Order: sequence, then structure tokens, then C-alpha cells
Amino acid sequence: MKSILITNANIVNEGRISLGDVLVKDGKIAKIGTDLSAEAVEIHINGQGKYLLPGLIDDQVHFREPGLTHKAEIYTEAKAGVAGGTTSYMEMPNTIPQAVTIPLLEEKYARAKEVSLANYSFFFGGTNDNLDEILKLDLRNVCGLKVFQGSSTGNMVVDNIESLEGIFKNYKGLLAIHSENDHIIKANLEEFKAIYGEDIPVKFHPKIRSEEACYNASSRAVAMAKKYGTRLHILHISTAKELELFDNSIPLEQKKITSEACIHHMWFAEEDYETKGNYIKWNPAVKTSNDRDQIFQAVLDDRIDVIATDHAPHTLEEKAQTYTKAPSGGPLNQHSLVAMLDFYHQGKISLEKIVQKMSHSVATLFQIEERGFIREGYFADLVLVDLNSPWTVSKENILSKCGWSPFEGHTFRSKVTHTIVSGHLAYEEGTFHEEKKGDRITFLRNN
Repeated sequence: MKSILITNANIVNEGRISLGDVLVKDGKIAKIGTDLSAEAVEIHINGQGKYLLPGLIDDQVHFREPGLTHKAEIYTEAKAGVAGGTTSYMEMPNTIPQAVTIPLLEEKYARAKEVSLANYSFFFGGTNDNLDEILKLDLRNVCGLKVFQGSSTGNMVVDNIESLEGIFKNYKGLLAIHSENDHIIKANLEEFKAIYGEDIPVKFHPKIRSEEACYNASSRAVAMAKKYGTRLHILHISTAKELELFDNSIPLEQKKITSEACIHHMWFAEEDYETKGNYIKWNPAVKTSNDRDQIFQAVLDDRIDVIATDHAPHTLEEKAQTYTKAPSGGPLNQHSLVAMLDFYHQGKISLEKIVQKMSHSVATLFQIEERGFIREGYFADLVLVDLNSPWTVSKENILSKCGWSPFEGHTFRSKVTHTIVSGHLAYEEGTFHEEKKGDRITFLRNN
């Protein structure tokens, strides 16, 4: 593997920004300092005027492989993420077949080893009847267990209360939950169908997948986690009301209950359905501007611990269908960092906080081994950004296989120029170097 020296960069790491150099050898960060010699280094990157960040770790993506590769696949979506500064991802189990047995899960790992430009881990899927298989998982090699409390793409909902309690009581790893109450959603949907039939205006999506549906499920999950001492992580918080369930009075390392915000719930609000339509139809739904603003504040004050994308592509043809047929989800991982950097330019968040929420805290929360920080001896997962290089999202520069983005037409102020994955220069000024693939992420846990 080629040695790399990045010089004169503004290094954003562990709560501070400092001018310096980073030397990469044999996949790891060999030295951090100033005036490091470029002699005998095979790749020299001048970081002058740019900012060097730890690579993003996205703890929630849907890459649709196997079984749904007409809309996305591990190869294309990992590349889109790398171009956006994501060096590691954790992918969800609602594929075809669903990753609900260990052999099926390992097939996904084997595929990623062949094609993924980014580092990878895959969630195992919980069902009403696979607890025995869940308890066989090696917690050091799998990011966590995913349970759907509300149905979404793939319909993996765990709706048997005894099964749910069995998982909370017996599983000792990290349990990631999609929290929406299916019964409330179905009742709401029937009310709107009675008025509009199948062609419900998408603006009612947050009324159907309502605040009540989210809070009911999230509060029940938190109560169950407290009862059994479960390590619970609630995904994609979408309401202000849910924020009362989370604590910022203790360090992240001590938290048993954590939460995640997604880019779309921090960027969009219900008035955007007018122009974006099904392109911002996600589960849980984008809700009010107050929900959006309160979620952002909770990210800043550490009630919400990490920022992710819930990257979940569907084709344009699928999205063009009527409300009840159009699937929820959209591509986001190519634009997550530059979206957050737009918030930085607006004075809403610091660079240090962005790094904390998209790298450091993800590594801490999941107990990832030697990633998420710019530290000597850690894997060299790095992203170099130019904060003042505007570019506009268009069909021509979208890398996700689905070929569209809710950000189309938006001009971002910052640009990712280089992405280094496990010491390999994977992306450089629009060019990919694909001769080395990413690595399987490992975790500092005991079974």
C-alpha cells in the first residue's frame, strides 16, 4: 500500500482545529505533526487551505443488495459515500432475502469484501421468531441487531410483544430500533384513504406516520430497555416530543440509551412536500419546522448522539407513483457532509461538532476498533474538504445508482476533494482508485 503524506491541513479532531501534517503508512496513521518530510513518500497531498477530518461513519444505510439491485447495490452506493467523505458504513438487513440468519448475513459481508470501496459492517435483522439465531452473533464482528417496530421497506416488523421482550431481555449487543407504532399508522392511513382513496397528497405523510406513532413506539422501547438493561439505539428521531426520552447529563460512553438524527430531518420540513413531493417521503416522516429545529438543537446539546443518512434509494419510476404505492426513502450519503458544512457556513454548527457527531461519537457509541479519530496507530480513514468550492447537484454528478437526489439544483458551498479509506487513497478530485477495497469493521466488545 502506498504511503501518503498530507501537509499543511487544518486538522479537525477531538474538539480542536490545528494546522499540521498527517503521515499514512501500511493503512494506518503513522505520525501527526508539523514539517513532516515528504521524502520517500509515494503520495503527497498539499492540504493548504483545506480541512482534514476523520472519515464519516454512517450508522444507517440501505444499499439494497441482494435482491433489490435495480435501485442500488453495494458497489455503487459505497462509491457515492466515499465521494461524499464516508469511509465506513453500517448497512441494514431489509434486503431480499432478509439478513435474518448468520449464513445470509455472511453472504453480504463476502459481497462487500469483493466490491465495497468503503469499510463496512452489516446489521442482523430481528424477527418474531429468530431469537436463537440472534444469540449466536459474534458481537465483535457485527455492528448490531436491527428491529423494526414499524413496517417500512421489506416489512420486517416485530409485532409480537413476547418476541420483542425476548430480544430486549436476552440480546447483549447493541439493539437499533426503527420506532413507529404500526397500529396507529394503519388507522391514520385508513382515515385518509376514506377521503382521498389511493392518491393521498404526500403532505399528509407526517399526519399518517404521526408524532403519536413515533413517540408511542420510542417511549415503549425506552421503557423496555430500562426494564431489561438493554443497550438501545433509536434511529432517525423525527419529532421534538421524543427528545424528552434522551439524556445529555452523562458521557456517551456511559449511556445505555442513545439516539440518531438523520440529515433529512435536520434539513427539510413539511412545507417542502409542496415542491419535493415523494422525493422527501421517508419513514419516519419529515415533520414540522419546529420538529426539525428541535432535533437540530438536540444534536448540539448531545441529547441526540450521532448524525446519519438513512440512505435508502428507490428508482424515479417508483417515486413517481401515487402516495400509497411510492416507497419511502431516498439517496443521501453522497451529500451528507456537504449538507452539514452548509449548516456550518450558516453559523448553525461548528466543524468540531460535525466531526463529533459524524465520526467520533459513532465510533464511541458502537465501540468501533481504531476508527473515527485522527490518532497515531488508528486506521487512516480521512477526508479532505475545501470549504469554499461551490458546486451544484445535478443528474450528471449524482453517483447513487437511482440517479436522483432531493438536493438536485442545490448549490453546496463546500466540496470533498480527497477520501482515504484504511490508508488507501480511494477518491481524488473526482477520480476513484478502486484497486483496494474497504475493510470489515471490528468492535471492541465481549460476547
